[in-house]
Amino acid sequence: MSFHEVRFPVSLSFGSVGGPERRTEIVTLNNGAEERTTPWAHSRRRYDAGFGMRSLDDLEELIGFFEARGGQLYGFRWRDWTDYKSCPPSQTPDHGDQTIGHGDGERRLFQLSKTYWSGDVSYTRPITKPVAGTETISIDGDDRVEGVDYTLDHMTGVVVFAAAPQPGAPVQAGFEFDVPVRFDTDRIEASVAGFQAGEVPSVPVIEVRV
Repeated sequence: MSFHEVRFPVSLSFGSVGGPERRTEIVTLNNGAEERTTPWAHSRRRYDAGFGMRSLDDLEELIGFFEARGGQLYGFRWRDWTDYKSCPPSQTPDHGDQTIGHGDGERRLFQLSKTYWSGDVSYTRPITKPVAGTETISIDGDDRVEGVDYTLDHMTGVVVFAAAPQPGAPVQAGFEFDVPVRFDTDRIEASVAGFQAGEVPSVPVIEVRV
């Protein structure tokens, strides 16, 4: 997939709007009851970067980034300011934030993930774009050292341990992460007069699978 490992300017994404989207197929039966199914195992996020534009300089920076990505051609990293940590936004990532698996004595590869809970129901989201230098990994509560005990592919979110964790040992992680996205348009429409009058250009961005 065509993807640039570069993050959209965080100063511009800070004021954006957006969040997760689900796809639900609903069939209404003759008796009025509904059958609901979904073809998606994971949600897909959409954003509008236009709301982060505060000045003409911001607009120029946006256009430069847009041109460098070739419009919709190349994907890029995006910080979702409402959800970019393995822990609550007000806290610092810790090695015990997320359980990404358990050892079996043979498996050495583990995918970073974040689990969302509501009561007894949970959803586990694969994390494919961790931010370098923010991760902390542990096995059975003991911190591990990157480059010695494990390596982390920051383009896929896969952790590879030098030695397989012992059977039953919880593998946990803390980290910051980006969302892999692309522009959802091949053009940007904006005018100086409109921008100075408070009109916000629409700059749709959509999550991509990597």
